[in-house]
Amino acid sequence: MATRSPETPYTVRREALATYFDSTAKQAWIDLTSDAKVSGIRATVRAGREEMRKTLLDWMPRDLRRTKVLDAGCGTGALAVAAACRGAEVTGVDVAGGLVEVAKERAPGFIGHGRIRWRSGDMLDPALGSFDHVVAMDSLIHYAPEDLVDAVAQLADRATGSILFTFAPHTRLLGAMHSVGKVFPKSDRSPAIVPVSETELRARLGRLDDWKIGRTHRVSSGFYTSQALELVKRG
Repeated sequence: MATRSPETPYTVRREALATYFDSTAKQAWIDLTSDAKVSGIRATVRAGREEMRKTLLDWMPRDLRRTKVLDAGCGTGALAVAAACRGAEVTGVDVAGGLVEVAKERAPGFIGHGRIRWRSGDMLDPALGSFDHVVAMDSLIHYAPEDLVDAVAQLADRATGSILFTFAPHTRLLGAMHSVGKVFPKSDRSPAIVPVSETELRARLGRLDDWKIGRTHRVSSGFYTSQALELVKRG
């Protein structure tokens, strides 16, 4: 009889996110990541995400031919498609299978030299392979600092060039919103975003001996606040 893997804070939160994005939030997320008309609040989130996606893409080489990229938490696939259009061999993975199906439907039939393989499941699954660049845009913002860094460390084991990820920076506003559980409007609240101290995060990342911290960029757009951080392989 097969034994069940023990639950960890990461796996518990991952399953909660899968349930949320495949049920309660699915249609809202589809609308948010399209050109459909959305509320003023959601419009600020859309604009912030577009700026963040552009930032992360700009941090990778312009020519991504013969380059493998992992889009860890690909959602409906915008970043994966953009990277593939620059020649990358992209693996787009998301815990929400319904959003991956939307990504497949939205992907253009022709993306030049690049290609995309879509996967539903855990972005930390070693079976996904190794990559030159790993991108985790807003897919780690729901995890406590220790779980976030553990996830980055596992991704680092399968990356050879850079790891680009975002976190929710601890500001007075985000800290207050988190403490009362109001990061999003009550009607469609997601599993809580966890604000993280940049100082604490940098200290925790110091344990990754083969990696150094590179660029950082914060995006604040209405209800959207997220900070990108670049890790670069040493030597």
